Amino acid sequence: MRAIWKGAVTFGLVNVPVKLYSATEDHDVPLHQVHDEDGGRIRYRRVCELDGEEVPYQHIDRAYDDGERTVVLTKDDFAALPAEANREIEVVEFVPSDQIDPIMLDRTYYLEPDSKSPKAYVLLRRTLEETDRTAIVKFALRQRTRLAAMRVRDEVLVMQTLLWADEVREAAFPSLDGSVTVSDKELAMSGQLVASYEADFAPEEYEDEYQVQLRQLIDAKIEQGDALDTSETFGEQPEKEDADVIDLMEALRRSVSGSKGGSKGEAEEKAPAKKAPAKKAPAKKPAAKKAPAKKAPAKKAPAKKTAERKTG
Repeated sequence: MRAIWKGAVTFGLVNVPVKLYSATEDHDVPLHQVHDEDGGRIRYRRVCELDGEEVPYQHIDRAYDDGERTVVLTKDDFAALPAEANREIEVVEFVPSDQIDPIMLDRTYYLEPDSKSPKAYVLLRRTLEETDRTAIVKFALRQRTRLAAMRVRDEVLVMQTLLWADEVREAAFPSLDGSVTVSDKELAMSGQLVASYEADFAPEEYEDEYQVQLRQLIDAKIEQGDALDTSETFGEQPEKEDADVIDLMEALRRSVSGSKGGSKGEAEEKAPAKKAPAKKAPAKKPAAKKAPAKKAPAKKAPAKKTAERKTG
């Protein structure tokens, strides 16, 4: 796996450098469109509707149109947004895990420790396990501010992005107005039917039958010699440098002191002097880790695709 983002989890004055990886991948057989007569691949071109010229990707900006006016937003405009430049995963609260409605869960990511010592990472992981809580965090990824739930899975911190409250539609169906009644006998029979299907969930026992059959069809065509040689190669990306290590106990002491007795600034002033770490967090908010000059390319596209992308 390749990291798609690099930053730090922050809670109080504790700073946990991490790398972000996509935890899921698309298993669909990749398909594209071709000309039915000769098998030539169908390509899409970005053409300006004013001059009819094809526009290279590097010269394409985005815009907002309200029906009367168009506001063009350049790449520099997006880069200047404070949220996009922030490289922190900020813990805003710790909530009971059962309060998170599964309908709000979106994409899942793994967090890997990105420092010479993973002690702060292990501390956060153990804290979530011991308290049976889920951390609600905010961070910026791909020019979007995201809300996420951070929990532990198999000794690894997992972060699941959440839909915003206004992105979940209300289910208001007139047919479910409460006028339908179910008898006790019907309910008992239904319960017996459920009991006959009871089992422990084993996801590895299930498979996508359509994709299996599609792969078998492709393999059969390859065996018949009905295939073109269109192999492609992709370049490797260099690894990024390690992050700095912080004084974990001092950060914890100052965070707890600040939350109990006063502001974080006051707690920092009362803290005993120690050897300055490589990067000292400010009193009110930990310093964001600077992004490397080059970002690792994103993993495969999200599982949610349009029909055109699955066939195009």
